[in-house]
Amino acid sequence: MNRAELRWLPLCHFSSCFPFCSSGVETMFSQQPQDLVVVAGQPVTLPCSLSSYHGVVLWIKDGLALGVGRDLSGYPRYTVIGDHSSGEHHLRIQRVELTDDAVFECQAIQAALRSRPARLTVLVPPEDPVISGGPVVSLRAGDPLNLTCHANNAKPAASIVWIRNGEVLNGAMYSKTLLRDGKRESTVSTLYLSPSNIETGQQIICKASNKAIPNGKQTSVTIDIQHLPLVNLSVEPQPILEGNLVKFHCSAKANPPVTLYRWAKGGSIIKEVSGDTYEVIVDHSFFTEPVSCEVTNPLGSTNISRNVDVYFGPRMAAEPQSLQVDLGSDAVFNCAWTGNPSLTIVWMKRGSGVVLSNENILTLKAVRQEDAGKYVCRAVVPRVGAGEKEVSLTVNGPPTISSTQTQQALHGEKGQIKCFIRSTPPPDRIAWSWKETVLESGTSGRYTVETVSTEEGVISTLTMSNIVPADFQTIYNCTAWNSFGSDTEIIRLKEQAVSFLCINLAVHVLCVGVCVRVSACVGLFSHVLYVRWDLIANW
Repeated sequence: MNRAELRWLPLCHFSSCFPFCSSGVETMFSQQPQDLVVVAGQPVTLPCSLSSYHGVVLWIKDGLALGVGRDLSGYPRYTVIGDHSSGEHHLRIQRVELTDDAVFECQAIQAALRSRPARLTVLVPPEDPVISGGPVVSLRAGDPLNLTCHANNAKPAASIVWIRNGEVLNGAMYSKTLLRDGKRESTVSTLYLSPSNIETGQQIICKASNKAIPNGKQTSVTIDIQHLPLVNLSVEPQPILEGNLVKFHCSAKANPPVTLYRWAKGGSIIKEVSGDTYEVIVDHSFFTEPVSCEVTNPLGSTNISRNVDVYFGPRMAAEPQSLQVDLGSDAVFNCAWTGNPSLTIVWMKRGSGVVLSNENILTLKAVRQEDAGKYVCRAVVPRVGAGEKEVSLTVNGPPTISSTQTQQALHGEKGQIKCFIRSTPPPDRIAWSWKETVLESGTSGRYTVETVSTEEGVISTLTMSNIVPADFQTIYNCTAWNSFGSDTEIIRLKEQAVSFLCINLAVHVLCVGVCVRVSACVGLFSHVLYVRWDLIANW
């Protein structure tokens, strides 16, 4: 009888199938197989005992007969044990394998009895866990750590925990894969650690366990953090007055070790220095141009720089520019100084003791003509030095005429009246007018106009020859124009008074007119003498 025939062997009903069926006495199971859980590799016994039965007993696995009676030659690890005469037909399995994970049943053929189905569950411990990249995992400082641990071929699937310094690390990600046999599974766990949560030399353990091996199996990796050079640059002594010696020292820690030092100042390489120390006499430039030390190892380079706290007097960083602005507009001067220690800035108008600003910027709102002039930006570094810069403010606007409104002349002599004109831009036109006459330049009759430019402004002069009485009754207008407007000054001519000097000449008094112009004194002197002697004679 082959296995196929055994698989579908009908159970006899009492003694109708085999002559060995017992009769008259009721047969029943005194022991039946129970559900069992066993770890692969261990032995197991499934019990089966029948009372008052001496016929054929079959063991069925997942519906397939294993053999007839005690003949299980097709299954070398399977044996039927027990006292046959006592009805004991126990199934003994040596070194349980995953293929034994099945439903077993004991059948008494002649008695037409079947035991309850017994589920044999085989547990398989995971293979030794493996951490990818172990046993030493190297990474660069600042990079996160990703560790992956595999625990394969387990039933049920293995659970994985990560341990560091005796503490379980949480937050790992898990995935499971069912194998082709439909029973075993492989587990993969990935642990992520941020850069701030790892240190070189740390040991991290991956522990895999399931019901087959509750205490689990474990493996570990050691973390080796490689990093660029960690550099510290010291400067001694400081603060220091420019012109003195300073020592720079560049200390570094690196994994792998340092291979090169390179120095620079303000971005320019210092070729004559190659070690970890640099000595130099400093000037003001070391305050603004940092000295850098670049340290290299096989992973790359680290550059660190330091400025020197050099004490030095004011140096101009942004020179203020003279301005020419329109009347009513704002004027903004910018004067930037550098100095160490902190400097003080003072803006003043030349000739005035009033401080206008203590900032780099001086703003004059809605400038007027009187705001024009020289301005000084002065910087002081206490106990070190001072400096200043002068700029000019020119105000564009209509001309401004400043003249004496009453000017003097002598009757019969040449006379002049003048007007002084300040104007930015310079006047386009200057004209003198009186009565019905307008004269801008040149000569007309007794009158001549001349214009002279100076640093302070323009002087326009109206010259009259042979002054007559009517000239003292005339109103003279001096008018100047430019693109912003005009200004007019009214000037009157007044006859110059004559003063007399009286001299006691023993018996008489001589009074002499003091003349302003020498040319007029001669005639006037004789006239006065004549008049006065005449008075004396009459007296």
